Amino acid sequence: MPGQRWDRVYFVLGQVVNDVHFYFGENVKKMLSVKTSRNSALNEILSFTYPKLHTGTCWFISFYAFDPAKGEMRRKRIKINSVGTATQRRRYAAQVCHRLSEKLETGWNPWVESEADRCYKQFPDVLTHYRNYTTKLLNDGVLRQSTCHDYMCFVHILECWNENRRSPIRYIYQFDRDFCVRFLDYIYIERENSPRTRNNYLAFLRTFSSFLVQHLYLKERPTDGLISIGRALLKKERKVIATEDMRRLHDWLDAHNRPYLLVCYFLHYMLIRPKEIAKLRLCDICVAKQTVYIDDTISKNKKSAFVTMPAKIIELMIELGYFNAPSSHYIFSHGFRPGADWVNEKTYRDYWSRTIRPVLHFPKEYKFYSLKDTGITAMLRAGCDALSVKEQARHSSLLMTDIYTPQDIREANPLLLNYKGIL
Repeated sequence: MPGQRWDRVYFVLGQVVNDVHFYFGENVKKMLSVKTSRNSALNEILSFTYPKLHTGTCWFISFYAFDPAKGEMRRKRIKINSVGTATQRRRYAAQVCHRLSEKLETGWNPWVESEADRCYKQFPDVLTHYRNYTTKLLNDGVLRQSTCHDYMCFVHILECWNENRRSPIRYIYQFDRDFCVRFLDYIYIERENSPRTRNNYLAFLRTFSSFLVQHLYLKERPTDGLISIGRALLKKERKVIATEDMRRLHDWLDAHNRPYLLVCYFLHYMLIRPKEIAKLRLCDICVAKQTVYIDDTISKNKKSAFVTMPAKIIELMIELGYFNAPSSHYIFSHGFRPGADWVNEKTYRDYWSRTIRPVLHFPKEYKFYSLKDTGITAMLRAGCDALSVKEQARHSSLLMTDIYTPQDIREANPLLLNYKGIL
């Protein structure tokens, strides 16, 4: 076939040019840059030269490819100084040269397909681009603060893991399926995280992969085909805290950290979600009516609501002097005290896992959020009607509230006790 014959001509002539480059060194650059009609035609036929490693003060890979826009062969350089030791650089250079040679032989042209250059961007630089892009999404109101924070944490862990590998990736094209699988195994096996956490990291990798494709770093998502651990295999990691353990928690916090005890009160008695607690201000509290207003801008379900505030919470706030602060202040800022600065709800979970759980020897199933589960269960066990509990928890339906009803207090429907039916 004519096309195949010309491909063979390009291949042979490319080898010839490489031989010329070997014998004449940098003089080949001058030979190829002469702008005559005859030389231009020859360059177009040659199409490319094969990549070659150059060592010295600056290590780089170079090759020539025909630029149709300029009608001449142009030199392409890829620096690899950042790659580990000399041995590692040589090994890495061999891989890159092989990859580039395959692409060139199939017709790829770096000057025609300029976006392909992006796959050789250094991995740390791409991560910086992603961080800046995510921050812009946050500032424009596209992402929530908590989501942005989670993404930044994921990136940091990914970056640290890569740098501590025996052979870390240096360029973004190396971010492939094998890399993603090894990272997920590190999260799930080496760090001994839960299946749920592993799934969360996979979700992040998918988001990051989409970013890489959208910004022309990669042509395909390396996470395609990777699956989450099925919901059926996920065990509930959170359980209700026993009454005796709740007493120990109260006594320890009452003696060592009363502001954090107040945070626990907000979650346990008012059933306000941690993300919502973090955004509450003193002006949202009405002491006279014993209510807290949850605005739709901070509510999970995007609905405004009033939550009943038990007297013991108001009394503790008065004792701690919370109402002496300006009404515009966040209720829980630095140190879990009122302040002008917003503090991420992650601080609640961190204090629980790093201080409360070790000191009180709580099992890992006792999460900070367990305080809400325990609160709902305790209300139902104390005889509070399900509708009142539903309104306090702001559940979408009674079916959601019914999930928390302990089995030992469930009772038969009195309307059906003497029902005889028609059979």
